[in-house]
Amino acid sequence: MTSSSLAVAVPKVKLGSQGLVVSAQGLGCACMSNTYGLPKPELDMIKLIHHAVDSGVTFLDTSDVYGPHTNEILIGKALKEGGLRDKVQIATKFGIRVIDGQRDVCGDPAYVRSAFEASLKRLDVDFIDLYYIHRIDTRVPIEVTMGEMKKLVEEGKVKYIGLSEASASTIRRAHAVHPITAVQQEWCLWSRDLEDEIVPTCRELGIGIVPYSPIGRGFLAAGPSLVENLIEGDFRKSLPRFQNVDHNKTIFERVNEMATRKGCTAAQVALAWVHHRGTDVVPIPGTTKFDNFNQNIGAFSVTLTSEEMAELESFASTDGVKGERHAYMQLTWINSETPPLSSWKGL
Repeated sequence: MTSSSLAVAVPKVKLGSQGLVVSAQGLGCACMSNTYGLPKPELDMIKLIHHAVDSGVTFLDTSDVYGPHTNEILIGKALKEGGLRDKVQIATKFGIRVIDGQRDVCGDPAYVRSAFEASLKRLDVDFIDLYYIHRIDTRVPIEVTMGEMKKLVEEGKVKYIGLSEASASTIRRAHAVHPITAVQQEWCLWSRDLEDEIVPTCRELGIGIVPYSPIGRGFLAAGPSLVENLIEGDFRKSLPRFQNVDHNKTIFERVNEMATRKGCTAAQVALAWVHHRGTDVVPIPGTTKFDNFNQNIGAFSVTLTSEEMAELESFASTDGVKGERHAYMQLTWINSETPPLSSWKGL
């Protein structure tokens, strides 16, 4: 099987139980801007987005913090130039701000409204299909943030609501205010901390799961060679796991060995593992390269047996991975609890 020439039909699936239908694999667009260093040429990225949609990948993921702001503008241009608005499902996010070089999280209702209106303008669309809380503001009861998002749905400006990096209890509290359609969390072979509580909670409540970084931010595709070639400004240089390459390279090597046996790429094996975790799972691998995109959709043709799934999981056991999965673990689901609604007096 050749990774770049294989014709693959990308299926459509229901994401969550509220009615949203998306491609079974999305396209993470963050790396097209400066998340991983310098932004890529705009015309090239527009062509890639058009190629993705033509290939059946219609679920496009962005955020106001990517760039910041420029990623939403890029997607807006791509959709306008291709006349693609009716063919895609746009997912964007709010909540992370950069103030004086420091990351800040805000879930205040007034900020929800202003952030949404700004994203709508940058994307140059009339509504947003899926609007996520990007990170949880632990100063604001989740019910307060969700209350403003519910208004956006009632006004027809947002179709569906999502959460990113939220704990099981936060998901439940948010879902009680307005049904949550999707929860976006990091999930791949070496990032499985959501499996004990978050995945079962989502499945109990009928919430879809959208794994970001399903190929380990590229490490499970290329291993040490990726890290050696990271440019200055690439966010991945700050990741603890990327600073422990000598230890973690074994995981890539063993995944790659299985890929060789199966006649595919390591990236396809890693991504196929995510797809095999359930029909309610829609990963959003990101790329800036046509060949990598084609490899990613080729993962649909990789079948893993239960024995192979277990073998892969043994490669990347908790003991086998060195370093936290994120450079900002304080902004992940482990610290996403918010005060009770009864305590709210405003910021």
